[in-house]
Amino acid sequence: MPLKTALVLGVLFFLPVIFLLFLYPSTHNYNPLEIVDNEVNELQLFVSDSEVPIQLHDHITILGFLGNEPVDNAIAASNLKELVYDKFKGFKKFQIVIVLPKGSEHKAEQLQKEINNYDDMRFWHYVFGEPNDIKSLFNSLKTEEALDDNLFTDHVFIVDKDIKQRGRLDDREDNEKETQKAIFPLYSYDCIEVAEIKNKMSDDLRILFTEYRQKRKGKFDSSSRRAEDLNTNEL
Repeated sequence: MPLKTALVLGVLFFLPVIFLLFLYPSTHNYNPLEIVDNEVNELQLFVSDSEVPIQLHDHITILGFLGNEPVDNAIAASNLKELVYDKFKGFKKFQIVIVLPKGSEHKAEQLQKEINNYDDMRFWHYVFGEPNDIKSLFNSLKTEEALDDNLFTDHVFIVDKDIKQRGRLDDREDNEKETQKAIFPLYSYDCIEVAEIKNKMSDDLRILFTEYRQKRKGKFDSSSRRAEDLNTNEL
């Protein structure tokens, strides 16, 4: 291949890549993951078998509720483990916390054996509490879902280091915005819907990690949020 042709092909290949690399941090700088709830309960009333107390403060947490029979909900747990935990477990201060009723400790061990293929599970935790405390924690979250009679939901929540729930105030796709479809939020993520976990939740976690990385570098601009693009009369 002539040198000139190779150079032209190289430029055509790398130019779009370089453009995207410049565009990516700029876009995320002005689109932080929105705070949808400022008052999520801490985990003081819950216990775990961890040597270190499990808490939400100072962690980026995925919070889930797998109920009285967690093994029956192994599909949701497995999706969460494979599509989220395995991808983000190397990030600093990241954790997954599964809330279960007291007395289900043995069932948690069974679930752990079912979803774990000898991986590093140091950042996957179970906490146990009384039913009323579980309901109180759940009710402190912004959600359109409900716990069933077994204290289970297949939806999980993102909680940031300041114990604030993150999500999307406007979850419309571009084509839905163009057709002026009514605004609808995304407060939680359905673990049964693989595409939602693999795409939306993964993207939102990357945005949140980018926010904290920019904060550490002093480059984060919180003056502009996606919420500002919304018509406040529609919220």
